[in-house]
Amino acid sequence: MQRTGLAAYLKSGGVIAYPTESCYGLGCDPRNPRALKHLIRLKGRSAAKGLLLIADRFKRLQPFIRPLSATDRARIQRTWPGPVTWVVPASSACLPLLTGGRATIAVRVTAHPVAAQLCRSLGMALVYTSANKSGKKPAKTAAECRRIFGARVRVIAGRIGQRRHPSTLIDLATGTILRP
Repeated sequence: MQRTGLAAYLKSGGVIAYPTESCYGLGCDPRNPRALKHLIRLKGRSAAKGLLLIADRFKRLQPFIRPLSATDRARIQRTWPGPVTWVVPASSACLPLLTGGRATIAVRVTAHPVAAQLCRSLGMALVYTSANKSGKKPAKTAAECRRIFGARVRVIAGRIGQRRHPSTLIDLATGTILRP
């Protein structure tokens, strides 16, 4: 799909499925409330859970997070790009559907080449949540995404990474590993 076609699709509230480090993810424009609602309905997920953002570089995540101290920023950036997600203070640009109504947002700079290229070519961070119905196993292939979601999402073809488990999730404020 052409970049402009995909950008227009996302701007209009579309949801995509795309490969990441351990599985396919569902994504949308993090600033579009209609897209966020659509994604949450597709998953059958509680809006209170919140969603994660990925990007190809830290700069694309900055509008969604409150300014960090130099120490905190260095700590986070030592783990990126890679499969480490940080829970950080959310900025006012984060919609409640994105944060689950919390004061924090989960963010990651991905090392997956397709996911990173999507963010780079679109010039934006993307919402990420595993491509599955809530409580089910995440999709590992484009064909599985098409079977689960049909025409309700646009599937970006590609191979998932080598990881067997989701990204490590760390709370920046406490240093607690929330998901190993």
